[in-house]
Amino acid sequence: MRISTLSIGDELVCGQLTDTNAGTIAAVLLAEGLRIQRHHAVGDVEPDIIGALNDLGRGSDAIIVTGGLGPTADDMTSRAAARATGRRLVINEEARNHVRLMSGRLKSLILCPLSDKQAMIPTKSTLIPNPNGTACGFYLMHNGCFMFFMPGVPSEMIVMLRETVIPFIQERVVHKRVIRSASLNVFGPCEAEVDELLLGIACPEQGLALGICVTFPWMKVTLRAEADNDDAVTGLLVPAISAVRERLKEYCFSSGDISMDDVVAELFRDRCLTLSLAESCSGGLIAKRITDIPGSSRYFSEGVVTYSNSAKKRLLGIPAELLNSCGAVSSECAAAMSKGVRAASGSDLGLAVTGIAGPEGGSDDKPVGTVFISLAAPDGCWTKRFQFSGNRNEIRVMTAWTALDWLRRYLLRRE
Repeated sequence: MRISTLSIGDELVCGQLTDTNAGTIAAVLLAEGLRIQRHHAVGDVEPDIIGALNDLGRGSDAIIVTGGLGPTADDMTSRAAARATGRRLVINEEARNHVRLMSGRLKSLILCPLSDKQAMIPTKSTLIPNPNGTACGFYLMHNGCFMFFMPGVPSEMIVMLRETVIPFIQERVVHKRVIRSASLNVFGPCEAEVDELLLGIACPEQGLALGICVTFPWMKVTLRAEADNDDAVTGLLVPAISAVRERLKEYCFSSGDISMDDVVAELFRDRCLTLSLAESCSGGLIAKRITDIPGSSRYFSEGVVTYSNSAKKRLLGIPAELLNSCGAVSSECAAAMSKGVRAASGSDLGLAVTGIAGPEGGSDDKPVGTVFISLAAPDGCWTKRFQFSGNRNEIRVMTAWTALDWLRRYLLRRE
């Protein structure tokens, strides 16, 4: 079945709000073996809504519309739907009773005179119940295309979608397909490198697709298999996942929605090691990410933000001679910081970062984005220079991610 979505609202096309409904609908339908082929968004302009419905209707078996069913003057989806399909707009008594019932539940002391506007429904339509809001949805058929209209409020839309729209569509799908996805999270290489490493895994002609989505500073590799039954989908997906893992090796840090922070936390719990931090250019960002995970007190001892040279000397015992000769942003200083914080805290591991986040402070030898990361452990101390690009925030984020990835890789080797 060819399914399209249409999101309506000035706030969407003007950039005031992000259209999350379209993504939610696509994801929910995909899990049910249904695929979205097109998505449009228009503002609260009646001719634009009518034009979008007519355009999508010509190439779709179903259109799922969200937004514009409220009580205010700029909510004109119902009227546009009536005009696009040649129907009259009339007060639907069932919808009117629902508005009054929900208004009472929401403890509205005065019924707005505009509330009847939400009960104005095109003729020859069927209501879609809305258990969480005042505006009922509705659906109708026009020129062989089913059109479903729901409020734009996500908490209202999702219930109506699951309870009414999807069951209705599924009953009319003759040849149902099974579609399943799996995703792996990657940090380290650039998009072109990942694409080259995974060349040949996708087999579109057999129903196996592969996509790479960049979500700074990591990437998500998604495998999607489509076939007639579960066994066939599993036969496509399982070997493909193994192939991706084999080719990406340690670049792949997790699957699904498991974050880098979650992975590092689990590894620390498994290895029964403790950690302390000395941060300069990252300003405590690494410590925040670690302590955002519940239970981090089991392995995280302490963290210090030694931003100034005096703090490095006083809290970490960095010799003044080292700072004068090598500078605060140097391999020598980073190593001294990691060893110093490990010794001061008594933790198993000491991690330190120092660098130039910008936008000022760079030089020819050490431009903005120069960062040194050092890890001191019982079996040695490793320090490396990195050159990150971007604005101040992006450099700090990359520093934190790279430091966490260093911890992840070290802990994996300790297995």
